[in-house]
Amino acid sequence: MKQLIKISQVKSNPNNPRLIKNDKFKKLVKSVQEFPEMLELRPIVVDENMIVLGGNMRLKACQEAGLKEVWIEVADLTEQQKKEFTIKDNVGFGEWEWDMLANEWEQTELEDWGLDGFPFEDNKNYSDKNKEIDIDVFDDQMIIKLKYSEDDYWKVKEQLSKIASSPEQAIWKLLGNE
Repeated sequence: MKQLIKISQVKSNPNNPRLIKNDKFKKLVKSVQEFPEMLELRPIVVDENMIVLGGNMRLKACQEAGLKEVWIEVADLTEQQKKEFTIKDNVGFGEWEWDMLANEWEQTELEDWGLDGFPFEDNKNYSDKNKEIDIDVFDDQMIIKLKYSEDDYWKVKEQLSKIASSPEQAIWKLLGNE
């Protein structure tokens, strides 16, 4: 059952494997300050001892924002389920539809709301940037952009590091231009 309680009753999870860096933390604090109603819609999940299972960063942001109360949901879980929940709550299974974001949303708003890492600049039409490159026209230097999921990115980076000390050197080696 969802309930509003004193923030001092909620304890951070010492085993939380998630971190938040300064810039993203500031954005989260700003988000809490500007849209506190979201906290009721997405309460912090705690166990029977009031230890956070899901929402450690939100709790930290609420404390920084000076909130006196927070919305919580008490979960009745086994110890194994608590561990599983702590991880699964932080796993991002989906991917962003960058084309839709670029064409239907304001980039500055998305950045203010904490979404960053855009593969496009200044909210220009993303699908135009993904059209085939005209290889008959090029400058002194060409930039090749590849679109990967995060998992694939790390796999590619790992494989390239086995070939050479930088991705650029690895590409040159693959092309036979060591």
